[in-house]
Amino acid sequence: MSAGAGRVSSFGDRLAAAMDDLGPLCVGIDPHPALLASWGLPDDVVGLRRFALTVVEALAGNVAALKPQSAFFERHGAAGVAVLEEVLAAGRADGRTQMILDAKRGDIGSTMAGYADAYLRDGAPLACDALTVSPYLGVGSLDPAVRAALGSGRGLFVLALTSNPEGASVQHAVGAGPDGPEAVAAAVARQVRDLNAAELAGGGRLGSLGLVVGATVGPAVRDLGIDLAAVRGPLLAPGVGAQGAGSAQLRGVRGRPAGGARHDVPRGARSRSGHRRAARCGSTGHRGSRGRTALTSKYSGLRVAEGRSGSLGSTRPPTPFVKQVTPRGSTTVDPGTARRCTGEGCRCPAGPS
Repeated sequence: MSAGAGRVSSFGDRLAAAMDDLGPLCVGIDPHPALLASWGLPDDVVGLRRFALTVVEALAGNVAALKPQSAFFERHGAAGVAVLEEVLAAGRADGRTQMILDAKRGDIGSTMAGYADAYLRDGAPLACDALTVSPYLGVGSLDPAVRAALGSGRGLFVLALTSNPEGASVQHAVGAGPDGPEAVAAAVARQVRDLNAAELAGGGRLGSLGLVVGATVGPAVRDLGIDLAAVRGPLLAPGVGAQGAGSAQLRGVRGRPAGGARHDVPRGARSRSGHRRAARCGSTGHRGSRGRTALTSKYSGLRVAEGRSGSLGSTRPPTPFVKQVTPRGSTTVDPGTARRCTGEGCRCPAGPS
C-alpha cells in the first residue's frame, strides 16, 4: 500500500491506474454449485479451491479487479474461508489487479469496527483492497469501515441501487433531504460524495469510496436525480452477462446526471469478449476523468478475452490475446496466428501462459 516516502497509496489512485493499464473490467468469482458442476468439479473445498485459484491465475494482472463473493466460500465452513484467504492473497500479490471482496457487511458500533478489522487492516488474513458494504443502518454506521479503509489505503463500495427488484421499495423511497425531498439511494450517493470530497481535498485522481449501481436498474439514476459524476468515486455495476444486462441496459443506467455534467460509463464485459469490448466501448472517456467506472460481470464461462495495449478512453482497441481457462489450467492463444503458447519462443502479446 506504500506510495513512497511513507505515504499510503489510496485505493482510488490504484484502481484508476489499473483501469488505465488493463481496462475497466471487474470479474466476479462466484463458485456456486452449478458453476462448479459445469467445470466437472465437486461441490466441496477441493473443487472450490481449484476453480477459484484457476481464475485468479488466469486473470490477475490482466483485469483491473477481481471480486470474490464471500458467501460461496463461507458455505464450505472454515475450510472454505481458508480458501478465500488464499484467493485474496494470490490476487493481491500481482500488485495491479485490485481485489474487491463482495461481503456486503453492515452493522453498528463495535460490530462494524470488527468487520473493518477483519477486512481492512494490514496483515488481516482476509485483507482485501476494497469491501462492499450496506448503508441501510445509516451511512454514518459505516464510519469505522470508512476510517479503516482510508487509513490503510483501501476502499469501500457502498450499496446504492441494487439489481434485485425488491431493492426499489427501500432505495427509491423518498424522505426529507437537506434541500427538499430525496430518495434513499440519492441520500447514500450524496453522503459518499461528501466523504470523497474530504479525501480528494488532499489530492488524488479518484475517490476511494464507490457505489454499487446495478446494471439492470434502468433509468432509476436519472429518475431519482442522482448525479453519479459528482460522487467522484468508482462505480461497481453488477448484472452484466449472467443477470441479463447488456449494452442497452448500461446505456439506460448511464443516462445524464443532474446538472448536465456527464459521466463516462465504459460498457463491459461478457466473459467471451469482455476486455476487448470494454476498451472499444469506453472510447468516450479520457484519462483522469471523474466518475470512472469499474464494471463487473459474473464469471460463468471458460474463455476471457484480454488485451494490454489499450487503456480507458483509448480510441484504439488493445491487441487481443485469448486465455482459455479450464479446470485443468489455462493456456494462451494468439488469435492472429492461432498459435498456442508453449513458453519457448512465444510471440503472443501475453507471453507464455
